[in-house]
Formats: sequence, structure tokens, C-alpha cells
Amino acid sequence: MGRKQIPVVIVAGFLGSGKTTLLNHLLSASGGTRIGVVVNDFGSINIDAMQVAGQVDSMISLGNGCLCCLVDASGMDALLERLARPGAGIDVIVIEASGLAEPRDLIRMVLASDNPRLCYGGLVEVVDGAEFESSRRRHPELDKHLRYADLVVLNKIDRIDAEQQRLLHKTVTELSEGRPVLPASHGRVDPALLFEQRPKRDEVARQLSFDDLDDDHSAHAHAAYQSVEFSSAKPLNPRRLMAFLDSRPAGLYRMKGFVHFGLPGHRQKHVLHTVGGFLRFERSRWEQGEAHHTHLVLIGAGIDADAVRAGLAECVETDPAPSDTQAMLLIAPYLR
Repeated sequence: MGRKQIPVVIVAGFLGSGKTTLLNHLLSASGGTRIGVVVNDFGSINIDAMQVAGQVDSMISLGNGCLCCLVDASGMDALLERLARPGAGIDVIVIEASGLAEPRDLIRMVLASDNPRLCYGGLVEVVDGAEFESSRRRHPELDKHLRYADLVVLNKIDRIDAEQQRLLHKTVTELSEGRPVLPASHGRVDPALLFEQRPKRDEVARQLSFDDLDDDHSAHAHAAYQSVEFSSAKPLNPRRLMAFLDSRPAGLYRMKGFVHFGLPGHRQKHVLHTVGGFLRFERSRWEQGEAHHTHLVLIGAGIDADAVRAGLAECVETDPAPSDTQAMLLIAPYLR
């Protein structure tokens, strides 16, 4: 497989929604993953958490300005270049946007990057579940922002009862037009949902800290989303796979893995990466002796695992000698 790219995750949301709380949680729960951070307010970040993760030198602060106003696409590229330089050893970059930032502009800036070490990691829109209606009144553009999101984190649900949670989840799902909606308290989102995690560096036995003893959020975070795996020893049909990808199930947030098409002249490994509506394929090589097969992992909130597996099973090639090489033209626009 080619050089591993660094995903750039944008965390957006209006003032008070819990963006910084979520970011601090990601830092403290990152394990061995090194997170580079772009923030508007340096003082609100948990520096102790960054020191634990060994990344206190991987922060860019922009003061109190609005990120999308302070930089253009080339300026964003320069910021990200500082964090993505090989010597920094960063695994993922998280941009915490100010409450005034326009999410669509930030997405465009990240996608406009021509840095081969970077890839788009998705827009996470954080919503204050306890003050949702008042937030909509103060910020009518919130409805539009929800539709830009790849994942909506419905934060502070511990402050409303079960019926209010149900109605709010339904409303936000409708407004976001089927984007995955993840309920959360205190910004506790499992980092594995947003990016690949390295193993912890301190795997040797150690004394439990108070944070470990109080760390009951993992079960809740894992319970809020699903991970579904699909494998096939037979090649996939590119037309059917693209039809599946074009109509991805509601609630599906990420897909990752590799695909075997098996068509004449197209026998390379194709690495697949999706975040929300974003889709990318990369050519790679099979390792010597590696079986040519497809293996995908799908992650989302409220997805029907059986329906997802059935949909992918329909993509398996049924022709013992497929020859529809024109079907690969459907893949080409998404190939890097």
C-alpha cells in the first residue's frame, strides 16, 4: 500500500455546543495516536492531555479570529503543511473551527489541498442538544450547516429526558437529510469513529490513574455506533459497487478497506476511503503471496448491518470471466 495519508477532521458548531470539550476528550483518549490541532482559542485546550499524548508541540493557534476569514485555500495548505511535515509524526489533524466559521468554506479549503500527505477526514458538526431550538432561533443557518456535515454529534443529551432525546434525534436526522447522528454527553465520542488509532505506547503494566477508574465513557461511546465488516474472495463488479456507493445507507459515516475488481488490466488492489459523501480510490499493490480479495469496514450510527452486507454481496461478480473493462471508467473520477 502507498504512503499513509493524514486525515484532516473539521470540528464545527456554534458557541457553547461543546467543540472544545469534544476535542479535549479526543486528546485524552487518543492512546498512541498523535493529533495535530488547529484552534482559534489556545487557552481552552487541555494542555495536560496534549502532553500525555506527546503532541504539545503540534498545535497552531489563530487567536480569536475566524478561521475561514483568516486564511484562504493556500493559507490553509500552509497551516496544514506545518503539521503534516514528515518529522512531526502526526497521525491525524483536527481543525476546531470558531463558532462563526462557515463549514462549507472550510471543507473546500481542505479539499483544495494539493498536499499528497493529506486527505479529507470529514466535517463533524457539534450540536447542543439541550439548547437546540434556541440555537436554531439565534442561528437559522444551523439547518444548512447540518446538511454540510458528514457526522452530527448531538451533544449534552444527558441534560434532556428520553422522550426529548428521541424527538430531537428525529428532528436533527430529518434536517441533516440522513447524515449519521451520534448522541453524546460531555463530548465523549469514541476516537475510533473519526480516525484510525495507534496502539497505546505504554502497553506495559502500570498503575491505574483516576482517569482510568472514572473512564466509563468508552462503553457508551461504542454503543452509539456500529462497525460492519464485509469480505469476498471473489472480485467485485465495479458498476454494482458504484451503484451501492452512490446510494449509501443513511447513517453510514466511514468506509475503509481494499477492493479486488479482477478485470483484465485492472488487477491492482484498490484502496477505498469514504467519509460522508466524500469518496476516493487509490491504486496499490498486492503484497507477494497476498490473496486477491475484498475486505471493507463500514462505520456508522443506526445502520442496518444485515442490509449493508446484503447490498455489498450483490456487488460480487457473477460472471466467471468478467470483461466489462468500460465499467472501470466509473471508478476513474475518484481515483488518485
